[in-house]
Amino acid sequence: MPAISPDKPYRVGRSRTGLGLFATKPIKKGAKIVRYFGPLLDCRKKKHDAIENKYLFELSNRWTIDGSVRKNIARYINHACKPNAESDVSARKRKVVIRAIKNIEPGEEINYDYGTDYFKAYLKPIGCKCAACEKKRKKKRAEARAEKLRLKAKAEKEGSEESRKAGGQGQGKSWRKNRSKSSSRRRSRG
Repeated sequence: MPAISPDKPYRVGRSRTGLGLFATKPIKKGAKIVRYFGPLLDCRKKKHDAIENKYLFELSNRWTIDGSVRKNIARYINHACKPNAESDVSARKRKVVIRAIKNIEPGEEINYDYGTDYFKAYLKPIGCKCAACEKKRKKKRAEARAEKLRLKAKAEKEGSEESRKAGGQGQGKSWRKNRSKSSSRRRSRG
């Protein structure tokens, strides 16, 4: 992992999706956090267009930043569907800066939305692991469990009502039969 100076408001650490960038100091809304950098790739050149990795940041139809270099701390920022940061792209200057769109507290993971192309290519096949999507999946699972329990309880209730109807009539007759037999015995004895 690259060395980060202590005056920076972030650190690289373990997150639910691997490594992530976490705030070490409060970061105010609108503040610049870190620059996304690396070699510029010209998509018109075949050798550059053939490069494939998960750290490519497309600036325009022609220019892309290869952020896979180890010194690029911004590459540790993970995707989130409800992010606390965003990327400011300056295509003319060929620069990308990540800035906060919410106040970020110490210990909170810094994340931004990678966009639909990246999402469809890399995240959708395996399922998004961001906190918002995990919460949504957790809620759906809980609703599915509750529905399953509701249906099970309904089936049991219907089953017990049917057995009461069928069994209740039979029990009443057998009780009467037993009673009449015992009462006839008493009469004969006495």
